[in-house]
Amino acid sequence: MNKNDLVKIVAESASLTQKDVNLVIDEFFAAVQAELVRGEEIAIAGFGKFVVKKRAARESINPRTKEVVKVPASKTVGFRPGKSIKDAVNK
Repeated sequence: MNKNDLVKIVAESASLTQKDVNLVIDEFFAAVQAELVRGEEIAIAGFGKFVVKKRAARESINPRTKEVVKVPASKTVGFRPGKSIKDAVNK
């Protein structure tokens, strides 16, 4: 499923225009991104939690050249699904 598919499904089930739903989804993504950039976590009851995870600096090996490469510290986004999603997926 991609964003357009999601917009169509929500628009049909909520009796809204695709344009309105698209705007809401874009604003939702922007709000989530802004909070994650600030280092905050986003918890949506019944759905899950978006969290910022820190990766420590490390050394890795280039498989082609066998050269040791330093990988700098970075941040990534993680998602922890809520219980209802876990249960639905495991049925």
